[in-house]
Amino acid sequence: MGTREELYKEGTEQQAKGTVREVEGRVRRKVADAVDDESEQVKGAAKEAAGKVQKNVGKAMRDAAD
Repeated sequence: MGTREELYKEGTEQQAKGTVREVEGRVRRKVADAVDDESEQVKGAAKEAAGKVQKNVGKAMRDAAD
């Protein structure tokens, strides 16, 4: 990577993108629950989990920059 500031900035961006992905997954899963679509429920849960991972990677990057 680059400087500590760049690492911190990238970590912040990853956390934000992860949060968006997590929320999109949660919404997708809730809508799928409402219409009883198991396939979409799984896809929503997977996207939500991926968002949580991305958020944690971003947090780790920010922590490493400190």
